[in-house]
Amino acid sequence: MSEPYIAAEKLGKNYDGRTILAGIDATVQPGQVVGLLGTNGAGKTTLLELLLGLSPATEGGTRLFGHASFDVPQTDKARIGYVPQRDELLELLTAQQQLALFASFYPDWDSELVDRLMLQWVVPHSQRIGKMSPGERQKLAVIAAMAHRPDLLVLDEPVASLDPLARRRFLEEIVDISADPRRAVLFSSHIVSDVERLANAIWILRGGRLIWQGDLDTLKDSVVRVHVTDGSLDAVAAEFSRVVTNAAARRTRTSFVALLDAAESENALEQRLGGRARIERLGLEDIFLELHS
Repeated sequence: MSEPYIAAEKLGKNYDGRTILAGIDATVQPGQVVGLLGTNGAGKTTLLELLLGLSPATEGGTRLFGHASFDVPQTDKARIGYVPQRDELLELLTAQQQLALFASFYPDWDSELVDRLMLQWVVPHSQRIGKMSPGERQKLAVIAAMAHRPDLLVLDEPVASLDPLARRRFLEEIVDISADPRRAVLFSSHIVSDVERLANAIWILRGGRLIWQGDLDTLKDSVVRVHVTDGSLDAVAAEFSRVVTNAAARRTRTSFVALLDAAESENALEQRLGGRARIERLGLEDIFLELHS
C-alpha cells in the first residue's frame, strides 16, 4: 500500500480544561473519498484543522504526505486544497481578483476548469466578495480550492449554503475527482445522503473519538436492526456480543440494533437465531442515528 496522504496517531485536543478530541488514529489513502460524520459540536472542524496542521494538537500528531503537519514543504502544501467552514476570502476584492491572487501561487492553476465552474455555478466575476450571498461565496471558495487540481482536497461542510442545484453540480465534480486514484477527498457534512452518495470510506465522530473508521460497505454490512418474531427480545439480544450502546433504553417490544461479527455470514446468523428474528439492513442515515442514540 502506498504512503497515506494523512496519518494521525493518538491525536488529541484539549481546550480550556475540556477534552475536544482524544485517541484519534486515522489515515486517508490515495483514491479514498472519506465522509466525516458527527453531530454539531462533535469536533469535526477541530479534527480537520489538526489533520492539516492548522491548529496544534495537545496529544499525538499528524503527518501530511509523510511530513509532520507543521513542517510540510511548500511543494507538498501546493498539493492540498482546503475549504474551511467559514471562508477566508477578501471581501474588498471581486471574485475575478480573488481567483487571480490564488492563481499566482499555483503554477498548475486550471483556468479552463475555473471558467467552466464559474459559468455553471453562476458565480459573478465582477462583484465584490463582500456583496455576495453566502452560497456564492461558498461556491467561489470551493472553485478556488479545486482549481489547482490538488491531490488532497479537504472540505468542511462544503454544501451548507448551496441551493439544491448547486449542490448537485458540486457532487458531480467530487465524483469526477474520485475517479482519479491518485487523488483523495476528506469532507465533513451534515447531509448524510450526500456522504452516502460520494464516500467510499466513513469516519463517525462521537464524544471526541472516532467510533467508526472504515469502508462504507463494511459499515452497512455490520450494523443491523433485529426484529424479534418469536420469543423473548432479551434472549435474542443475548445472541449478539455487541448490542448498540444505549439500545437497551430505547428498545421497542420487538426490535433492537446490533453490530454483527464480520466473521459470521447473515445465513449463519439466521440459522443460529432459529427463526426467532429477522435481520434488517440499514442505510447510512439510520446507522448514524442509531450509533448516536
